[in-house]
Amino acid sequence: MKLAMWTYEGPPHVGAMRIAASMTGLHYVLHAPQGDTYADLLFTMIERRPSRPPVTYTTFQARDLSASTADIFRSACREAVERFAPQALIVGASCTGELLQDDPGGLARTLDLGLPVIPLDLPSYQRKEHWGAAETFYQVVRAFAANRERPGTIDPVSCNILGPTALGFRVRDDVTEIRRLLESEGIDVRVVAPLGASPADLARLPDAAFNIVLSPEIATPAAQWLKRSHGMPIVSTVPIGIGATRDFLAEVRAAAGLPPRPPGAEAGRDRLTWYARSVDSTYLTRKRVFIFGEATHAVAAARIATEELGFTVCGLGTYMREFAREIREAAALYGVEPLITDDHLEVEDAIMAARPELVLGTQMERHVAKRLRLPCAVISSPAHVQDFPARYAPQMGYEGANVIFDSWVHPLMMGLEEHLLQMFRSDFEFNDHAAASHLHPHPQFAPDPRPKAVPDPITAARADGADSVAAVDIGTLWTSDAERELKKVPFFVRGKARRNTETFAASRGIRSITVETLYDAKAHFAR
Repeated sequence: MKLAMWTYEGPPHVGAMRIAASMTGLHYVLHAPQGDTYADLLFTMIERRPSRPPVTYTTFQARDLSASTADIFRSACREAVERFAPQALIVGASCTGELLQDDPGGLARTLDLGLPVIPLDLPSYQRKEHWGAAETFYQVVRAFAANRERPGTIDPVSCNILGPTALGFRVRDDVTEIRRLLESEGIDVRVVAPLGASPADLARLPDAAFNIVLSPEIATPAAQWLKRSHGMPIVSTVPIGIGATRDFLAEVRAAAGLPPRPPGAEAGRDRLTWYARSVDSTYLTRKRVFIFGEATHAVAAARIATEELGFTVCGLGTYMREFAREIREAAALYGVEPLITDDHLEVEDAIMAARPELVLGTQMERHVAKRLRLPCAVISSPAHVQDFPARYAPQMGYEGANVIFDSWVHPLMMGLEEHLLQMFRSDFEFNDHAAASHLHPHPQFAPDPRPKAVPDPITAARADGADSVAAVDIGTLWTSDAERELKKVPFFVRGKARRNTETFAASRGIRSITVETLYDAKAHFAR
């Protein structure tokens, strides 16, 4: 039932498909029943790929179970090699095919196909998609880099980028941005894998000085194996956000043996830093933000929210239990309870309890936020087709920080605009019958909607004499707490908010305006 409603991760064979779809020259033969080809839609429809992933399904049916499904698998392997001529083959079973216990790896070895065959043992009922992708990448790297001798002389400024894969969140643009950033630092990128790499490229991984892990969920096992087997250092900082990008470049330069940059050398390379301090953004300070998604993006989002945008994290979680420790450590920094679950209903309940002003999450959190009428931005997979834009929109590096600023702040600005229109809908400029302010007013479109029942308290007091004027004097009506709260309203509508609140208070005989009075007035004029 959960699968029918929503699941954050697919079964592990979908993770193996992500590796196969990312690489060239690698083909996946999947022992699966008819109907499991639904996974193709993840790549062709959601990711907008121009071609099907390189996967051959056995597509056995119920009537085939009375015969030998093993023969169906052998035929599928031969046909895949003849038709696609891959450099290597990975073989495995889907969650349903696993129940048959046909041993795809053993069957493929008996065929003498004349190319490397890598069997995958992916326990479908214990593990999920990201684990399946990480295990597949690890097995493929071991198969091609195990017998590779590390050169005696290696350029210290050479590196590999590991982790970007199909269906990853903005990985195509992230690779472009980080590669450009590394080249500006004089770093030579030898191999990017698995995205765009071939089996022959994987054999060249030990030729570089160190490895950069951009997606720990995918590349950590392979990077750790390369470190054990070939002594290759790992750069593990993920450059999402300004602070993380600076830390990343410092770690890269240290791994390459380059001197650290002088303080302030990166100043002016991004726009987020200035934008976040501009008048259009400062009144968004301390906005409460709920964050949920893939572990790496969730932790990075929490750092950006608190250190770079001045938000307050009111919730932090992930659907990846393998990275629960990292989420718990980050949650402790921000004083919130970590949420480790793959049940979207628990996430929805947590969002409602936290009462955030901005939600940062996956496609599912976008649906939740829309239902709760909260501003939202998608920061992590799983994502929908609109989160694979045709334009250049990285998340990493300095340009990625600019994209993040736009993606996060614009929903808040739009929410503020809608809130103000509701708050001042009775104003002569903002009511439903008023024409656009830049057009010539016309009587039939611009009637006077101002209420006649409630008199202006200041005018009324002045008509009654000096004593009444003193009674409604603004300095004596507003408490200090209410004045401080009023200052949070943008300056261009603060006067209107003050007048509306005073009108509301006068109509109800309220002599001292408190914070509660201010919000009661806000609710009154928003009706």
